[in-house]
Amino acid sequence: MSEPIRLSKRLIELVGCSRREAELYIEGGWVTVDGAVVDEPQFKVAEQKVELLAGARAEALEPVTLLLHQPADLDIDSACNSITVDSLSADHSQGRRPLKGHFARLNNVAPLQQGASGLQVFTQDWRITRKLESDLAKLEQEYVVEVSGDMIAHGLERLNRGFTWKGKELPKIKASWQNETRLRMVLKNPQPGLIALLCSSVGVTPVSMRRIRLGGVSMSKLPLGQWRYLANTEKF
Repeated sequence: MSEPIRLSKRLIELVGCSRREAELYIEGGWVTVDGAVVDEPQFKVAEQKVELLAGARAEALEPVTLLLHQPADLDIDSACNSITVDSLSADHSQGRRPLKGHFARLNNVAPLQQGASGLQVFTQDWRITRKLESDLAKLEQEYVVEVSGDMIAHGLERLNRGFTWKGKELPKIKASWQNETRLRMVLKNPQPGLIALLCSSVGVTPVSMRRIRLGGVSMSKLPLGQWRYLANTEKF
């Protein structure tokens, strides 16, 4: 039995490509070992059957953007670490094959309000980063806020028109009841503490809040703790 060697070296022997091409083929998910895709060039093989899939391209992976339904008790680092092959939502895979390269160099943009759950964005794409950083003040963010207490009379009207409360000018937002205890709030670039302040100003106390939309991108029915790829047709 031969000594195990790196998968990239075996591929070079099989197809006569360069080392860099072999790495790109492997990292791109174009190489199988005994029929299973392996995307690690350093993976060791011995007598296994190694094949290059039809249509393989020796190209760097396209940058991806991942949307996570983040639990409220996770910080950014923990949330990023929770994005793995196993936590990809089966109902939102969109036919894409998750590769290890999709989880490297992820940048969190337009972070959630502190203590909130919901839509969290991680991207490798500098264009998405630039778009969200430059346009964040103009993009609507939609939150569902669980509240307790009784709202004052005409509270929704006050939230929707904007007003001054305890000497502080509060911005107008789009507010409506989702049910008896859940407020739906649409506002632009909410600063830390603003949602709690808006709730207090009309007599209710926020119990929890969940972001469900950022600009033109909705979280959809993404299970808590799972993620999906941003589709090519979706625009922030």
